[in-house]
Amino acid sequence: MERPTLVIVGGGTAGWMSAALLSHITKGRLADIVLVESEDIGTIGVGEATIPAIKRFNRLLEVNERDFVRQTRATFKLGIEFVGWGRRDSRYIHPFGAIGEPLGRTGFEHYLARRRLSGITESFEDYSLNCMAAKHNRFRTPPRDQSLLSTLSYAYHFDAGLYAAYLRRRAEASGVRRVEGKIKHVAQHPDSGFVTTLTLESGQEITGDFFIDCSGLSGLLIEKTLNSGYEDWSHWLPCDRAAFVPSERTEPLTPYTRSTADQAGWRWRIPLQHRTGNGHVFASGFISNETAAENLLKGLDGKALADPKFLRFTTGRRKLAWNRNVVAIGLSAGFLEPLESTSIHLIQSGLVKFLDLWPGRDIDPLLAEQYNRAMANQYETIRDFIILHYKATTRDDTPFWTYCRNMAVPDSLTWKMDHFRASSRIVLTPGELFQPTSWLAVLLGQDIVPKAYDPLAGIADDDQVAAHFDRLRDAVSRAVETMPTMSAMLDGMA
Repeated sequence: MERPTLVIVGGGTAGWMSAALLSHITKGRLADIVLVESEDIGTIGVGEATIPAIKRFNRLLEVNERDFVRQTRATFKLGIEFVGWGRRDSRYIHPFGAIGEPLGRTGFEHYLARRRLSGITESFEDYSLNCMAAKHNRFRTPPRDQSLLSTLSYAYHFDAGLYAAYLRRRAEASGVRRVEGKIKHVAQHPDSGFVTTLTLESGQEITGDFFIDCSGLSGLLIEKTLNSGYEDWSHWLPCDRAAFVPSERTEPLTPYTRSTADQAGWRWRIPLQHRTGNGHVFASGFISNETAAENLLKGLDGKALADPKFLRFTTGRRKLAWNRNVVAIGLSAGFLEPLESTSIHLIQSGLVKFLDLWPGRDIDPLLAEQYNRAMANQYETIRDFIILHYKATTRDDTPFWTYCRNMAVPDSLTWKMDHFRASSRIVLTPGELFQPTSWLAVLLGQDIVPKAYDPLAGIADDDQVAAHFDRLRDAVSRAVETMPTMSAMLDGMA
């Protein structure tokens, strides 16, 4: 039987991640894969920071880490530093790894609350290997043993353009056929409404059985053709613009992304081997493009290598990410600002869920329904975590931050914040991307102080708790001292 044809619309990170993964996993046996893109249509290319899940994606592709780091000019990432979010003078790190260790069956966060309520002032960062290594610009890949160093969790910063090119080489080697050209017309089946054929400006026709829309914010197939609808979240996440610019590499290389709160949004800093990526996410209702660009350039650590470019967006998600025979992947499926480096993860997550529900020739609507439920939950739980950063502020120095502090937020987020304030408990729903350590770092980092803690944390006596904390702090400090700088680590991989 002739294999069906799967057509990917658009290249860039989303398109070539789709092509590389699907061709590698299916081994060319389930579908012929065609990718259509135009070199005249630029890609956004600002998704340069990731979370640890990217390592699972690379493992699925059987990527060699050393080769990947060299090819994409990558650096390692232990977490994100947030500057000026809770208060204008505040600073904390959201680490990827664990914070402390439980004592008995009771979570570390409850003992932190117990000590704070007794008058002991300390930072959760002292008990996080990731945080302390980041502060000292240290990194090493975790050993395969039972030591504290083996618990280090990390991701990458990389050049998005080089990453797409790297994946393209792998995809084409796996049999993906690339077609150059702009799409002029999209034809649909008169009865089912399924997309059937793409006509390029050259007149060439591309016929497919299933389509993956990686056309970016425009959503060429999922929205312009199929009218899937869009859920607008800008009342909770008012930033709707981004300016971005590369700058010269500066030393030392830092193993973390930096997010600095600004007058009407925030600025990112992403260190790569050959340059630094910088951007400013801002709300156009509170600041002009010109002022945002000026603030971005003033905050650079090194010389700008280009003029700032701008991007407009509306935060939210497609109401249907899988509609008929089209699945939207990446920005065509929705936009969540890159505050927690989730854009590439959402590409990965969408692809893995699609693989789990791979359709046959007869596309069962139940598959689309399940996919849409799963992706809606993924977007909405990440949305709440990002909103937390804005809501949990005491800043009142600009109209933007006053708005964020006072805005109503989703009930699902209020529920989590109320639980933590009342009893130090972090209450999550199944399938959430960000786990308790992440919530704990942002809640404590932005001065959400619990009023109580789990009564089970009151069983141990003060000396036992103090000894536990002293041991953890000393173990973290000793482990960090054995680690090389990130620059030295990268030099060893060259």
